[in-house]
Amino acid sequence: MDKSLNHILKKLPYSEPFLFADSLVSVDENGIQGKYTFKADSYFYKGHFVGNPITPGVILTECMAQIGLVCLGIYLLGDSLQEELKIALSNTDIDFYLAVLPGETVTVISEKEYFRFNKLKCKVKMLNAKGEVVCKGFISGMLIA
Repeated sequence: MDKSLNHILKKLPYSEPFLFADSLVSVDENGIQGKYTFKADSYFYKGHFVGNPITPGVILTECMAQIGLVCLGIYLLGDSLQEELKIALSNTDIDFYLAVLPGETVTVISEKEYFRFNKLKCKVKMLNAKGEVVCKGFISGMLIA
């Protein structure tokens, strides 16, 4: 199974410094789980916030979208994904509870709500290393193979 998980990560249409998925823990037709460590020298910490850096909410949302929506979409599209994946994020509804500091590792857990007519909607949550909920909500987007 690890081979298929690495295969999914290799199909992601992102690269540094905008890749927010390190590893996948599990995936099936109903959901996915993955991890990412926010590098302490990431570009966005320089100005958010000066002297007290925390990970911006938009970056947390992007991390959840890359793992929870795009990686799951790649898995669900399976063999029909022959070319580069085209993605259009269509909606997010995320609530934030805790800060993520530079160097922290988070786990993203995503559950498929539906996948119809190339639109995928997922219930997502992000946990810190202590297992506490950092943020949670819904993300949806269009996935075209």
